[in-house]
Amino acid sequence: MNYVAVHFKKTSGSLDAQVAREILVAELGAVGFESFTETAEGVSAYIQDQDWKEGILDEIQILNSEEVRFDVNKEWIEQVNWNEEWEKNFEPIRVQERVSVRAPFHENPGLEYDIVIEPKMSFGTGHHETTHLMLEHLLEIDLAGKSVLDMGCGTGILAIFAELRGALAVDAIDIDPWCYENSVENAARNSCEKIEVFEGDARLLKEQKYDVIIANINRNILLDDMESYVKCLNQGAVLLLSGFYVDDVEQIDKCAAELGLKLAGEKVKNRWVGLKYVN
Repeated sequence: MNYVAVHFKKTSGSLDAQVAREILVAELGAVGFESFTETAEGVSAYIQDQDWKEGILDEIQILNSEEVRFDVNKEWIEQVNWNEEWEKNFEPIRVQERVSVRAPFHENPGLEYDIVIEPKMSFGTGHHETTHLMLEHLLEIDLAGKSVLDMGCGTGILAIFAELRGALAVDAIDIDPWCYENSVENAARNSCEKIEVFEGDARLLKEQKYDVIIANINRNILLDDMESYVKCLNQGAVLLLSGFYVDDVEQIDKCAAELGLKLAGEKVKNRWVGLKYVN
């Protein structure tokens, strides 16, 4: 599996560098870029070469903004060593001084919940915020004895946390074979026994029913697949959505309302949003 790497360097403009970076990553994620690493001057974004098409960057509005300018360079590369990229940028996550998410080379801070991951994909810009938001939501939900689905599980963090919080059964799904393999390994690394990992997408959802569904992906996939999620919710179940910005909430909420969901909670971190719905 080869990749196209596109390197964005902010050169000028009045827009704050961090804000510009976050908007850029959100827009790139919406058109198929799957991994990101922050650099001192911008962002490097990665997309599978089979998904790259000439003109794809024409869809990125911030690249045409008068408030910011980027130098853009691309290169074709063989399989990325995501571990190496991730280790350059990853800082441990701490949530409400109750949850830590760290790599094996980080010291255990001794919090109530400790999750150890060693990903084979980039823990890129944005994922820190959205993972943090989902962990906060999950801290507020009684998961004891519940069935949980983690869609777009990535490194398996949220599935692992669901089991640590007492979930009876956890399904984790991701379309990326590296994510599938990584989630299996991280579940074992955290001594999880209730997690079953699947490689695929929402088409795997048939007659399954869940008490809690977590979907931390991106806006377009959420809008396309939300109906499939709703069909899998037990009565009184919870749907947690993240992977999008404040500006996307209206569109997400409209889709959810049309499917009979009620908004029950909202969390925001650096303009990323995590929404809680009930049916």
